[in-house]
Amino acid sequence: MKEKVIDMENKIKDADLKLIYHTMIRIREFEERIVVEFRKGNIPGFIHISSGQEAIPAGIMPFIKEEDYFITTHRGHGDIISKGVNLNAVMAELFARETGYCRGKGGSMHVMAFDKNVVGSNGIVGANVPIASGVALACKKRKPGVITVCFLGDGATCTGAFHEGLEIASVFDLPVIFVICNNQFALSTNVKFHSKRLENLSEKAKAYGIPSVTVDGNDAIAVAEAASEVVEKTRSGKGPMMIEGLTYRYYGHNLGDSGLAYRTKEEIENMKINKDPIIRMCRLLKDKGILTDEEDKKIIDSVKSEMDKSVEFALNSKEASGEEALKDVYCDM
Repeated sequence: MKEKVIDMENKIKDADLKLIYHTMIRIREFEERIVVEFRKGNIPGFIHISSGQEAIPAGIMPFIKEEDYFITTHRGHGDIISKGVNLNAVMAELFARETGYCRGKGGSMHVMAFDKNVVGSNGIVGANVPIASGVALACKKRKPGVITVCFLGDGATCTGAFHEGLEIASVFDLPVIFVICNNQFALSTNVKFHSKRLENLSEKAKAYGIPSVTVDGNDAIAVAEAASEVVEKTRSGKGPMMIEGLTYRYYGHNLGDSGLAYRTKEEIENMKINKDPIIRMCRLLKDKGILTDEEDKKIIDSVKSEMDKSVEFALNSKEASGEEALKDVYCDM
């Protein structure tokens, strides 16, 4: 797939670049800590890790407002962290504790954080796309200037729900941005197989007249530059847009999958060494004199401490009870 390189010529402030880097570190440290805690047996259910994909949500984040809405996928921890959710509440949710955002009932794949307008992650591939269009329709009618950002994977573009969602967004000219985190594999199926006639997945938006762009999703600057333009257009009433970020996940589909049945250790290590988004961003900031070694160490140390406190909070929280599962099933009218 050919990558479209975006020129970032002095369009992003140094403070935003540091914020993007800090967000990427927080996402990576959260995900890696989740791996540790899951393997200790502290986290139940299925866990899908997004390590390697941090540049996409972090690059979009500086252009998002508090009142904007997010909806994401089963691999959505990083996306909602970029929206500023309460880390303790997310961690507790994954640990199935009552102090979690959904009182321990949603788990990793169904985290909702209404305090930050995170409508939720979704365990059904592609199902979040029409939901995002529905949220955007409500915003258009009731909250002018507010946008919805919908994160999805490459596999979701092959579902009927994806096309239904784009059709709705197109027909009603909705303020929604579809962000494809193209990590090259739909579970274990290579994107070159399931969409082999396309150069880029973003071309699928053309059928609905939705403008789209494909960027290097492991380059936070390229993502940010694209996002700065796309978000502005959507927010100003120019309708739905799409960003595709070409990226890569280091872990298998979930933590029960090594990923080695459909790719090699050499391939994964090559991506970590040569295209890791955090290494690339760190190098760029230091080369430009925006980040010092001392500042970098402070960021990493503070984030690690933050993760320690969140895990401690989750472990010390009360486990969700069986009775809790029967609550919120029906709405009292």
